[in-house]
Amino acid sequence: MPLFARLYNFACWLAQDAAAAEDLVQETYMKALRGFSSFEQGSNFRAWIFRILRNTFLSSKSGLKAAAALPLDEEGVPEPATEATPESILLARVETESVQRALEELPVQFREIILLCDFEEMSYQEIAEALSIPLGTVMSRLSRARKAMRSLLAVEVTRR
Repeated sequence: MPLFARLYNFACWLAQDAAAAEDLVQETYMKALRGFSSFEQGSNFRAWIFRILRNTFLSSKSGLKAAAALPLDEEGVPEPATEATPESILLARVETESVQRALEELPVQFREIILLCDFEEMSYQEIAEALSIPLGTVMSRLSRARKAMRSLLAVEVTRR
C-alpha cells in the first residue's frame, strides 16, 4: 500500500487517537480506490491521497475536536551527533517532548501544515494541492504556524 506509514503518521497527528487514525487511513484508501478514475495520470499522487485523508478527517465526527496526544515515532526522535551520554539522551528527550507539546497546542490548520512541510517534507506546491489552498496561503500559514511554534516553545523554556 503506497504511503501507508506516512498517511498513518499524519492521521495519528490529526485524529490524535490510534484507533481513529487506523479507521481514517482505511477510509482514505477505500475512497481513493473508489475514486481512482478521478486521479489525473501524471499529477501528484502523494498530494492527491493526503488531500483525501485530510478531507475525510475534516468531515469525520472527530474533525477539529482532536484533544489527546501521541508521541512521535522513533524516526522523529533526533539522535545525538556524538556518542550518546545520559545527559545527551535526556536533553534530546526533553526537546522532543517540548516540540510534541507545542505541536499539540497548535490549531489543526497550523499543525497540519507544519507536519506536511517539516515531517513529510512536501514542497509548498504539494501542500497546496493536498490542502486545496493557494500557494500563497501555504506560505503565510506556514509562517504563522512557525511563529506560533516559536512562541509555544519559548513559553515551554520559561516553565523549566
